[in-house]
Amino acid sequence: MEKVKKLFADYGSIAVGTYLAIFAVVLAGFAVAIASGFHVHSAAGSAGVLGAAWVATKVTQPIRIVATAALTPFVARLWWRFRPRSPR
Repeated sequence: MEKVKKLFADYGSIAVGTYLAIFAVVLAGFAVAIASGFHVHSAAGSAGVLGAAWVATKVTQPIRIVATAALTPFVARLWWRFRPRSPR
C-alpha cells in the first residue's frame, strides 16, 4: 500500500487518470461481455448488466491497482513528452 501512496504522490493526476481509464475499460469490457451473453452465476447476475459489470470490476480491483502501478510511469513519460511540465 505504501508503494501505491508513493505512486500517487509522485505522479498525482496522471496516476489518478490512469487508474480511472483502466477502471472504465474494465467496466465497459465486463458490461459488453455480460450483455453479449456471458453468464454470471451469482447474485450480481440478476442485478442487471451494469450492476453485474460493476461487481465484476470490483473483484478485479487488486489487478487494476497493480496495472496502474506498472503503467503510470509509462503514461507519464508519454504525457510529459507531448505536454512538457509547466514551470512552478
